[in-house]
This record gives sequence, structure tokens and C-alpha cells, in this order.
Amino acid sequence: MSLFKAAALAVTIGSLALGGTAIAQEKSYVIGVSVPTADHGWTGGVNFFAQQAVDRLSKAYPNLSFVLTSAPDSTKQAADLEDMVTTRNIDGLVILPGDPDAMTSSIKKVKDAGKWVTVVDRALSQPGIEDLYVAGDNPGLGTTTANYFKEALPDGGNIVILRGAPIPIDAQRVDAFMAGIEGTDIKVLDSQFANWNRDDGYKIMQDFLTKYDKIDAVWAQDDDTLVGVLKALKEAGRDKEMWSVGGAGMNQIIKMVEAGDPAVPVDVSYNPNMVATAIDLTALHFVAGAQVDGRFIINSTLITKDNAAEFDYENTPF
Repeated sequence: MSLFKAAALAVTIGSLALGGTAIAQEKSYVIGVSVPTADHGWTGGVNFFAQQAVDRLSKAYPNLSFVLTSAPDSTKQAADLEDMVTTRNIDGLVILPGDPDAMTSSIKKVKDAGKWVTVVDRALSQPGIEDLYVAGDNPGLGTTTANYFKEALPDGGNIVILRGAPIPIDAQRVDAFMAGIEGTDIKVLDSQFANWNRDDGYKIMQDFLTKYDKIDAVWAQDDDTLVGVLKALKEAGRDKEMWSVGGAGMNQIIKMVEAGDPAVPVDVSYNPNMVATAIDLTALHFVAGAQVDGRFIINSTLITKDNAAEFDYENTPF
């Protein structure tokens, strides 16, 4: 499925839902939606946008009902899926797996039971299980960030990297970033997993500041991590020595970019509202019989002072 076609389908269902118009269907459908418990800002946004989509589509399409669950770990998420299939008799599943490797077998069981499966954000360890995959452009996030670093550090410099978690999307981002800066004089002093967590970001950045006297820039990869990084820099009195780039489009960071704060000159989009796009497209499969199988990859855009207002979503918790 092309990006253009997927985008057009998303606009179609969004327009129908907002207008309160439903395509007449005799058959009713149940869609399960499974997301991780909000353990940091981005997953908080996922929960927020998932609930918004469920509420909007339930009103627009009387023949659609939803089972929305959140899980703190793979054991609970797997149990939720089993309940959706055996007790709630879902027709389709939209899932953002907390740990995609651990959840692959459970998601395959849903598919083997004859259900439509949409996977969001985190690729499964076994390809070909899902009918639809919706995600941000993870390699693109790395490449977009690398391009900015090359532009901002034309003569090279010392940088540190705070990675996400040891799962495929982190590797995609970091591999693309490293490929992007290859052949430059940008030197990576250190790289540690911060689990997309502000507390981990704070502690790791404190360690980096102790180990390295000269750091020119920080790639935090994630805006939650970036909040911890900025706290560590300020407390150490080194916030004027370097600039930092996160990712995802947290409202707090977008406002700093919009204000021209030199500590955070840019951000890179990876918005949690992708889960709403996934739910919209899945609903369209059932209510309109539209072909939406394939991959829908949302661009990772460089957010600057000039375009930050476009990414300033005031009502989100992220």
C-alpha cells in the first residue's frame, strides 16, 4: 500500500467520523486495541490518542465496538489478547506491543484464529504475521537527526548518545544515524541505553559529564530522555557548553524549539498519535471493506523554530 493511498484512506475515515456519518453495515464488528501502560510521556500519549480514536469511531459507527486495554508487561498483554479472542470474540486487533519479541507468538495466535491484525510502531520478530503495519519512520528519525548534526557540526565535534531500549526500532534509529555521520569528524564518545526514560537519561548524562570534559552535542533520541539530560546539564552548570536533540515531539520540547532555545535547537517528529491512524485504518477495513493491508510509514520530520507551531498539540499529555 502506498503512503499516498494510506494517507487518503486515513483522511476518508477521519472525515466520516468527524462528520458523524457512518457507512451502513448490517454486521457488527469488535476491534481489540492493546497498548502498553503509560510508563513515560510517549506511551501516555499513545493511551490518550487510542482512547480518543475509540470514542470518536464508536460514535461515528454504531456497528463498531472496541475493547481497549493497557498492560504493564508482556505477561499481562498476552493475557489480554487471549481474553479478547476467547471471551470478547474480537474481529480485529490493533496492538502496540510493549516487547515485540516477547509478544510475537501471542499475536500470531490471534492471526491464526482468523482475526485481522494491525501492529503499531514495534516490528515483530517474525515477519508477515500482521495484515497492516503502522509506524513512524525509525531509520528516517536516525537519518534526519544525522543530517542535522552534520549541518550543525561541519568541522566535527564530540557527541554522546542516549539510546532507547534494546529492541529493533532503537537499532534502526541508531544504525541510520551512525551511517549518516560516517565519513565526518563527528566522534561518538559514548553510547548507553536510557530506555526512553527521563530518570535514566538524567543518571546516564550525569555519568557522561563526569567522564568527559568536552562534549559538543547530545543525541538523546527521545524527548522523555532529553528532559532528564537537560536537568543533568543544568545542575552541573554545563548547559551552555552543548546542545541536545531528542525526538518524538513532546509538547514541552516543541515549545522550547519554537522559542528558539539554543539548548534544544530542533526536534524530530515521532508522534504517538500514530496509534489513532492505525485504529482509523483498521476500522475502515471493517466498515467499508477497503483494502488497507500493507505498511503505512509516517515521516520523521525535522522540527525547527520555523515549523514548530505545526507540531504544537496543546491538549495532549505528551
